[in-house]
Amino acid sequence: MSQSTQSVKQTLLFDLDDTLIHCNKYFDIVIAEYLKLMSRWFDAYRVEQQEILTIQSRFDLEGVSANGFVSTHFPQSLVKCYTFLCEQTGRTYSQDEYEILWKLGLSVYEIEVEPYPGMLDTLNRLRDEGHELHLYTGGETVIQQRKIEQMKLSTYFDDRIFIRQHKTTEALSSILNQLETDPLQTWMIGNSLRTDVIPALTNGINSVYLKQNNEWAYNLVEVTIEPKGAFYTIDRLTAVPDVIQQWCAQREARVL
Repeated sequence: MSQSTQSVKQTLLFDLDDTLIHCNKYFDIVIAEYLKLMSRWFDAYRVEQQEILTIQSRFDLEGVSANGFVSTHFPQSLVKCYTFLCEQTGRTYSQDEYEILWKLGLSVYEIEVEPYPGMLDTLNRLRDEGHELHLYTGGETVIQQRKIEQMKLSTYFDDRIFIRQHKTTEALSSILNQLETDPLQTWMIGNSLRTDVIPALTNGINSVYLKQNNEWAYNLVEVTIEPKGAFYTIDRLTAVPDVIQQWCAQREARVL
């Protein structure tokens, strides 16, 4: 990389969950336990696991669409599905079972988080190359801050951390106005087409989409916005520095 390309400082906003650290896999673990319980309770009523999962997912998506990334929306989806199936099948509702499911849903936030492969190498390289790193995550402040502290991410982001209950185009716009950066030197990097990519492209900044094999349905939407700058799709976090370097080199070549 040439010295001139190396000196092009970029402003990088990283998503947290399923971009830098694992998240969905913990929900999958809890859902698997949930399906075991529900299958046993509703076995006599011939309710299939796929039907249970479809109903739970519907309540889950409705909850996050209405209330954002609050910790109660997931356990609520579990108990709402349980209550719904009791009503539909005529099975006797149990407050004890309700509480078991509620505690199971909340347990997902107590699991110690793990970094994605290459997280440290990626952040170290980007920092060493002179880029300004920001963290922009969705959820409740206490829960997200706990994850940030577990991963010691303030080492890279310092106080440049934004936590929002709703990750929307408007929320990102407010952050960008605060940062006052050049849109073509500003990037949003994340795994959600809905809450990372579309808000970034709508606001005219660059975006890197970290595609996951098993993505949450809420994050999967069609992207119809024409990028004003860069829009890359990658399948591993460690590719982020390379695509940013590539874009900077291409822009420099056009200027020259």
